[in-house]
Amino acid sequence: MQDTRPSQKDAYGLILDSIDGGIYRPGDRLVESELADRFGVSRTPVREALQRLETQGMLSRDGRSLIVASLDHTQLAELYVVRGELEGLAARLAARHAAPEEVRVLRDMLEADQALVNDPQALSRANRRFHKQIHLASHNRFLVRQLDLVHRSMALLASTSLAAEGRGRGALDEHRAIVEAIEAGDGDAADRAVRDHISRAFVTRLKLDAAKVEAAE
Repeated sequence: MQDTRPSQKDAYGLILDSIDGGIYRPGDRLVESELADRFGVSRTPVREALQRLETQGMLSRDGRSLIVASLDHTQLAELYVVRGELEGLAARLAARHAAPEEVRVLRDMLEADQALVNDPQALSRANRRFHKQIHLASHNRFLVRQLDLVHRSMALLASTSLAAEGRGRGALDEHRAIVEAIEAGDGDAADRAVRDHISRAFVTRLKLDAAKVEAAE
């Protein structure tokens, strides 16, 4: 019988996917033995994966424990600045290099996502797929690699801005403008549309964070 247990070298990816999928959220403590049991691997690759994730800033120290890191206001602002620059470049390159089939995939995603407008978590996952497709359509492997790092850090946000009232519909309208610009081969318009989309998402997140602070006072 074939052994279908995850390879020990997959420990890093398994933990990262669990953070990205919201199984482990900012502030959650990660215990080496529990992770090894959960993923069916030995503790050595788990230990190595945790050290790597700490080095990358995905985990932080709380005394002797490792917890999923969270982003403060300054880090959040820095992340959105970098995201806007890189995503804008990806859209600009996609307008230049995307194959007709890639544009069709973006359009199909856009139409399918209309059914998710009232499900913020599902729409958030669809949003990541949509942006990833634009990254791939840029046909620049180095840019895709950097955007993967940026979106990995987005997993450290405790909630999605798409949960804000009306934001889901607005985001899909913004996605449509991005696709139309890419399909028209208009790099400037694609760049502007993506930057506007990310700026609106950032404003929404800041408002959500401000509301949480006010509620706690």
